[in-house]
Amino acid sequence: MLKVCVIGMGNIGNVHASVYSELKDKNVKLAGVCDIIRERAEAAGKKFGVPWYLDAREMLEELKPDICSVTTGGFEYSSDHYLPTIQALEAGCHVLCEKPICNDLEKAQIMVDTAKRLGRCFAVNLNHRFTPAARIVKQWQAEGLIGHLLFINMALWIGRFEPSFDTEYYHLKALNPHSVDIMRYFGGDIDTVHCFATKAPGRDIWSTASINVKFKNGAVGHLTSSYDIKRGHPMERCEVAGVKGRAVLEDMWREAVLYPADSLVKKVFTNPTFGGFRDFYDTFKDRISCFVEQVARGGRPEDIDGSGEQGLEASRVIHAAIESLKTGMPVKVETMVK
Repeated sequence: MLKVCVIGMGNIGNVHASVYSELKDKNVKLAGVCDIIRERAEAAGKKFGVPWYLDAREMLEELKPDICSVTTGGFEYSSDHYLPTIQALEAGCHVLCEKPICNDLEKAQIMVDTAKRLGRCFAVNLNHRFTPAARIVKQWQAEGLIGHLLFINMALWIGRFEPSFDTEYYHLKALNPHSVDIMRYFGGDIDTVHCFATKAPGRDIWSTASINVKFKNGAVGHLTSSYDIKRGHPMERCEVAGVKGRAVLEDMWREAVLYPADSLVKKVFTNPTFGGFRDFYDTFKDRISCFVEQVARGGRPEDIDGSGEQGLEASRVIHAAIESLKTGMPVKVETMVK
């Protein structure tokens, strides 16, 4: 039986706890929850019928969980990930951290290095890749149906209209771990980025961005991201093109289409009405279940799908894009803090 705890009981923390509570058939037991806000911690403890804590270290010492989800927020939605992740790793836990891994690249690197040093599995919730449709595109690519990679075009947009944000770069840092990870999932490491952005009327943040990308393998690409378009359908699209075919992934799980270069007959996967993904919650369930299964079978830390290191590399690309926005020049990703 794998004992699990969740640190940070906002909306996302409650999603993680709900998923763990549903994984009893996988020998998973939600053992405890924690939040520095008493009302959140107590409410979550009562909701899930588990002990609740205000101090993560105390919970980790008393309950000794095997897995810990870190779903805290903080400055730029991620500054509070660092300390509880380090505490959980040092307490002997495998850790699944929410994205972004951390708003500070130096601290993010310490998180990754600490997990490596201690031999713990460390993952980031890059849940947009954890869908049947994304896996099918990856399978087509592995089967050589896309061929030598030419370009990847990615778009992700949601409507987010809070009255204020922590910094003018909030949108770039908070939304794009997902979009950059999908691009890296199909294209590998990114070498150089060149970012342009705009502030929509009434905004004090760079709320829509256009980022040109060059991959280390020579392919090129483009990312469009925005907080300015009302949440609706569709919200995400990824186009992966090679010399043998072009695959289009729509809305994470809704549909994947392969257009072969030498045929007018296309392949299509469409999310089934019965038995398929019903909503965004299912991407969390798939992602968390995958992590649990990898830990349960003794998977090596370096083989974790959606690893902490992959989360760090996605954030490194984003920080390079921000540097490009500041300077107006292309920026090498490798120049970001190592």
